Amino acid sequence: MKIELSPQQKQYHAEWRTFVDEAIVPFAQQFDREQRIPPQLIRALAQKKYLGATVPVDMGGLGVDAVAFGLLNEEIGRGCSSVRSLLTVHTMVSQAILRWGSQTQKEVWLPCLATGETIGAFALTEPNVGSDAKSVQTTAVPHGDTFIINGHKKWITYGQIADLFLLFAQSDGKLTAFLIERNTPGLTIEPICHMTGTRASMLAELHLNDCEVPRANIVGAVGFGFTAVASAALEWGRYSVASGCVGIGQACLEASLDYTSQRQQFGVYIKEHQLIQQMIADMATDLDAARLLCQRAGYLMNTQDPAATDAIFKAKYFASRMANRAANDAVQIHGANGCSETYPLERYRRDAKVMEIIEGSSQIQQVIIAKKAFCYAH
Repeated sequence: MKIELSPQQKQYHAEWRTFVDEAIVPFAQQFDREQRIPPQLIRALAQKKYLGATVPVDMGGLGVDAVAFGLLNEEIGRGCSSVRSLLTVHTMVSQAILRWGSQTQKEVWLPCLATGETIGAFALTEPNVGSDAKSVQTTAVPHGDTFIINGHKKWITYGQIADLFLLFAQSDGKLTAFLIERNTPGLTIEPICHMTGTRASMLAELHLNDCEVPRANIVGAVGFGFTAVASAALEWGRYSVASGCVGIGQACLEASLDYTSQRQQFGVYIKEHQLIQQMIADMATDLDAARLLCQRAGYLMNTQDPAATDAIFKAKYFASRMANRAANDAVQIHGANGCSETYPLERYRRDAKVMEIIEGSSQIQQVIIAKKAFCYAH
């Protein structure tokens, strides 16, 4: 069986690699230090329609398939995981609306999300609620044609600049998804800084105090929040993160190949040392395996195969662990230089650690994958 990208996918891949090399790679360390992505880069991503990559062309997007979207995340992840995080959460919002939104919601929001006029963010996590998403404590109480929402969201990626939040709250014990605009009275936003990794992803806390939201802003229906809306969005989120992890691995491999060909110890380039070769071999092999898992997941998503969900879990689980191994070995190969901000390796290592936590921790992935395996066995 031959696995090969289509001519269109290859063309996109080459374009995206060039863009990342020119617009992201040279500045990624600065983004990390300043803990922000500059508006001009976000505008550039919007103008290229990368923020609307998966939105249909007739709604203003690029209309790429899942495999191509994975390649886009891989390349941007190679340059800067914080920039890739914007693509992740923004796409989660647009995909949730595309799949479960009303016709009016699609007409109003998808063109704005596709062009980057509106920045979207995914607001599920709370101070006391992470992996146990069904236990969200934010409440939404019916009030005529509106809902009154009270609660507290935390770790909201790009919450500092988002214009539209896909936010989840309990309505009479039923998890429900709402679209909430930034300027909604009662919504206050507090920046979160000094994170270990993805420092430029502009995280925020959301405080909702009697926020009045129209009933028309419900995505799907009351009670559809977890099983439908969040699940659909999170599949795209996990796939995006998994592909971004392949990008981290690729960056680690490229940096290590370059460094070992220039650094000499004991009279030879360190690439001649067998223990270095072992780390490079493991890195290259794990990277290929992770990339193939992601591309398989993308193919199954394209064909709407029910096995896609399981494939995405496996891709995210393996790719995030691969990125951590690759980053640790790359730092080791670079020695003290790998611990210095002069080189990007220490950033790769910090960012890679985050990948095992977001969009479902490695432990949650293990439990889900194991349960599925037991089901297949019986």
